[in-house]
Amino acid sequence: MTQAGVAFNPFQPGFFEDPYAQYSALRAASPVHETLLGPWLLTRYDDCVRLLRDPTLSVDPVNATPTARGGVFEGVLGEDGRPSPGSRAILNLDPPDHDRLRRIFQKAFTPKLVEGLRPLARGLVQEAFDAAEERGEMDVIADLAFPLPFTVISEMLRVPTEHRDQLREWSHAMVKTLDPIITEDEIRAAMTAGDAMTAHVSELIEQKRRAPDDGLISALVAAGDGGDVLDDLELLEQVVLLYVAGHETTVNLIGNGTLALLRNPDQAARLREDPALDQNAVEELLRYDSPVQFSRRITVEPIEIGGRRIEAGMVVFTGLGAANHDPEKWGGTADELDLARAGAAAHLSFGSGIHHCLGASLARLEGSEVFGPLVRRFPSMAPVEERAAWNGRMVLRGLDRLPVTL
Repeated sequence: MTQAGVAFNPFQPGFFEDPYAQYSALRAASPVHETLLGPWLLTRYDDCVRLLRDPTLSVDPVNATPTARGGVFEGVLGEDGRPSPGSRAILNLDPPDHDRLRRIFQKAFTPKLVEGLRPLARGLVQEAFDAAEERGEMDVIADLAFPLPFTVISEMLRVPTEHRDQLREWSHAMVKTLDPIITEDEIRAAMTAGDAMTAHVSELIEQKRRAPDDGLISALVAAGDGGDVLDDLELLEQVVLLYVAGHETTVNLIGNGTLALLRNPDQAARLREDPALDQNAVEELLRYDSPVQFSRRITVEPIEIGGRRIEAGMVVFTGLGAANHDPEKWGGTADELDLARAGAAAHLSFGSGIHHCLGASLARLEGSEVFGPLVRRFPSMAPVEERAAWNGRMVLRGLDRLPVTL
């Protein structure tokens, strides 16, 4: 029997199109929820903030009690004796290793360096708009949401972009491993993609060793060559993470945000008429349909939250998307899009605490170059809803296709 007769159920018809009604039911009846999948799920804003900022919690999977999902991974990974992928990526590291790596990354994501990418982003957006206008139609994902952040992160890394479609395919397979439900075939596909990505990134790293430049890979290589900052595996896994995280989440921001504007024409008109709303619009679109729906923490000792005891070794998902719709935080309009919403930037779409998203400022910059200019350039834009397709991901919620007419 589930708590109060409700259960987290991603198999429910329509969940991927709109998970927020299910989150609302959970928040009302079982806000600290032990899911049938194994992990716990939090759906209230305050509970999520508390856990995200709790320094006693871990993100390292070695601290989690073995689960059936882990057994599936072990069974597949054990076929060739390979280690768990991503074990040294910053997303899976606790202090002090996390802090050591974050200090390196923060040098690449200073406000000045990020702002210096604005002309590139603006030019890429205008090129995409010009091509779309000539065709009279656009797939927002394939023609704008993916090429923009991928090209920007490639510029930061100082690497070519000619393999972008292949890299997108590998990345899409790899991020499926973030979901609490995954099949053996999906794990194998993710491992195959990860092998290909690793080989590609390893070659890039070797190129930068031979011919250093002013890009982020060369900066990471130089840090590693210092002897006590990055070992070879850490270097490899940080660059892979940059490639994947550098575009996957922003693709979802642009796709989800564009669809939200199309479905709320009053708000699109508001943005069209008032450029002063451009920055706050990005924050509200991040809140309204978060590109990242969950962030994981692992208890290392028993904790109590919302009157419920969670034992040590438990995976707890903070429901970022659910928290962003909590009426206790956002009031009676929590489920509505309001581009002028006061305090919209308090959303949890970038997480919180020491693991707050490193690329948040870059995602905000790219969003600000897309949404306002998009609704002003194409005031008659309309979605071809029957051809739109969600990606079927629980953690990285987004669209695979969003065709529009202009």
